[in-house]
Parts: sequence; C-alpha cells; structure tokens
Amino acid sequence: MHMHKGILQSNATIVAFIQRVLDIVIIVGTLWISTCLHNIPWLLQHTTAALLAVFLFHFTSELDKLYISWRGLSLYKELKKTISHWFISAAVLFLSVNFIAPEYLNPTGLQFIWFVLAFLLLSAYRIFLRFILRVLRAQGYNTRNVVIVGAGVLGQKLANNIIEHASFGLVFSGYYDDETPNQKVVAAQTLGDLEQLVADCKSGGIDRVYIVLPPQAYERRKWLVKQLADSTASVYIVPDVFTYQLLHSRSDTIMGIPTISIYDSPIDGSNAIVKRIEDVILSVLILVLISPILIGLAIAVKVTSKGPVFFKQNRYGIDGKPIKVWKFRSMSVMEDGAKVTQATKNDSRFTPIGQFIRKTSLDELPQFLNVLQGQMSIVGPRPHAVAHNEQYRSLVDGYMLRHKVKPGITGWAQINGWRGETDTLDKMEKRIEFDLEYIQNWSLVLDLKIVFLTIFKGFINKNAY
Repeated sequence: MHMHKGILQSNATIVAFIQRVLDIVIIVGTLWISTCLHNIPWLLQHTTAALLAVFLFHFTSELDKLYISWRGLSLYKELKKTISHWFISAAVLFLSVNFIAPEYLNPTGLQFIWFVLAFLLLSAYRIFLRFILRVLRAQGYNTRNVVIVGAGVLGQKLANNIIEHASFGLVFSGYYDDETPNQKVVAAQTLGDLEQLVADCKSGGIDRVYIVLPPQAYERRKWLVKQLADSTASVYIVPDVFTYQLLHSRSDTIMGIPTISIYDSPIDGSNAIVKRIEDVILSVLILVLISPILIGLAIAVKVTSKGPVFFKQNRYGIDGKPIKVWKFRSMSVMEDGAKVTQATKNDSRFTPIGQFIRKTSLDELPQFLNVLQGQMSIVGPRPHAVAHNEQYRSLVDGYMLRHKVKPGITGWAQINGWRGETDTLDKMEKRIEFDLEYIQNWSLVLDLKIVFLTIFKGFINKNAY
C-alpha cells in the first residue's frame, strides 16, 4: 500500500480554518488600508462596519458551503462563490449605511477602495493557495490514498482521471472487484474482492473508497456500504450517469434527498441575470449602430417586392415554448405551416434582394427586437422552424435539449461553419453537436468570443442561401 507523507494529512479542516481566518484578516485589513489611504483615523464606526462585513460574509458563505474541501473541484466555481458572497455582503452593508447614516463611512471613495481591495485579495490568495497545495501534493504531501470498487469501464475512467491529475493529491492504489478483469493491466492493479476491501479499510491505510458498481449490484453495494461504516474510510458512490448524454449535470437536494440532474441549463439564477444584462446592453448598442441599415433595408424590401416588410415565423423558444421570430421578408411566400421548405441556391421564391440579405444574414437583424423582448438571446442555438423541429427531434439524439436555453441570433455552430441549409441528416447532427457543446460550456467570456467571431465568420457562409 502506498505510504503518504502525513505532514498535512488532516488538512481539510486546517485549510478551511486558515481560509476563515484569512477572510477575516482581509476584510478588516482592507478597510484599515482604505482609511490610511484617505488619512482617516480608525474610529468606532470602522470597527462596527468591519465586524458587520465579516459576519455577513461568513454567514452567507457557511450557508453556501464555501469552506468545504475544494480538492479536485473547480477553481472558477470557488472564486465565483467567494466574489458573490463579498458582493452581497458589501452591497447589504453599503446600502444600509448610506440609507440610515450617509456620513458613517465617508467619503464614498472609502467604500469603493475597501470593496475593490477585498475583492482582489479574497480572490488572489485562493489562487495562490491552490498553487501551493498543488505543488505540495505533487511532492507527495497532503495526499489521500484512494481505491475504486469496480474495475469496469467507468471505474477505469475514474482511475485514469485520478492518475492524470496528480496535483489534486489523490493517489490511486488499485481496484477491488469480485471478478478478475480480463485486461492484464487492470487485473494487475486489482487488490482483491470486496471482503478483502472491508478488511483493508478496517486495518487503516485507505482514505477514500469510490464505489463504481453497476445498478444490478444493488444488494452487494448495500452490504459493502454497511460494512465500511465500521472503518474510518470516506466512502463515495459514483453514479453511472455517463451512459447518458449529459447536459450541464449537477447535484442537488430535495428535502434532504440527493438528486443528480442529467439535463439542465447553466443559465439559471445569477447566470440568467448576467446573460440578460449582456443581451440588453449589447442589443441596445447594436440597434443604435445599425439603425440606418435597418431603415435602408426596410425601404429596399418594400420597394422591390409586394408584401410586408417583416416576416414573423413561429419558432421554439426556451423550454420549447412558441415565439414569433422577426425577419426582413426575403421571399415571395411566407411559409409557416406544417411543412416548411428550406431555401436552396437560386431558389425561385427569393425576392430581388432576398438571396443577398439571407446570404449576408441581414434578414436576421430585426431579431434584436426579440432579444429586447426577452424571447431570444444574442448568442444561443439558432431557432429552427417548428416543422423542422418536429421533423428532426425524432431523428437526432438530444435535439430538443438545445431548447434548454434561449435561441440566439448567432451561435457556436454558426461561427464553426454549420449554418444554412441542412440538406443531409449529418449536417443537422453536426449543428446540434455544437449547440449542445455551447450549452455545456456556457460562460460570459464564451458569449463575447462568439459575438466577436461572428463579425468575421458568422455573416457570410457558402451554405447560407
């Protein structure tokens, strides 16, 4: 059995304690620095404000489990939680002070400098702490011996991830399985059956046990969990969710009962607010900039062909709810029924300027109005005609999952070349693949990247007619 250096072995609680202390020191210390920068003596109100800020930050952080072991977990999520709780704490304190006693934390610049300094230091030391812990773990300190119950495909995948990410401090010691695996390498790493695992855990030396048994082994898993209760090993059950097409999966609890989402949207809660602010700000700015183009196109559509300027077509919005999508009319027909024929090259239905505005995506510009109405986003999966949704939902796995977010004017699929006519099933499957990849990896930075790349890649495409 691998012997680890134990100088920081019990550090899960130590690191959490250090973080709590550092958070207090930073919140109080940055207020003191702010008073020094303003040549203000430290007064009773500063002590009171600092204590209130510390209380608010720690209260919300404890509720949201900020001080857990972040070993192997996302640094981005830890920083997001930290920044969110400091923002909430500072906002509550500053708004209360400015409403009740405006002179309490004068001048206003004092509050701003305090907020920014604390924001930077609370984030910076966590990044530095992660770096230090990774260096120590790579040297064999602060490690945990882990074993995996079940040497199947998922167990092997978990073992490979642990081995590849040694900086997390998890040391893979081997498998335990009732059956000897066929693969020689895996068989050589198998330490025994489940009875042997129980004996090894009771004798010590194993820190974590990951149970990766198939659903049909329910009774065996139940027996093992009961037996491991008589040991000091931490026990984790790994659900076999990888047999499903995961879409932003996450764990949750309902009245104390743990659940795991298989299909979910990342744009929820605070993310939904960020996304909406992004949409409103960008769409207003863009509409102001393109207003002369909109007026010119409206006149051109009206003059060159009979019929209305705009064409409003039924589409599926978020969660599959129907919306009306605005477009400049580019055809002599306005199909919106059970069958919609996609535009093809040199389509006879085009108006004199129809093919040009479709090929350059100028016909899509009125959809910024849909964005302001909250029906669409600037970035997201492109909305398809209802008839096409009904056609492809039974042909493409996971097709309807693209509706877990608002449809967009531009998207990840479009800037990667999957735009325009989908005359083969392969083309539609590829578009859906990129749509789901966008949902799985959504971030504000990704949205801004797509908007920027759309300028160069998103307007004109050889497949767009």
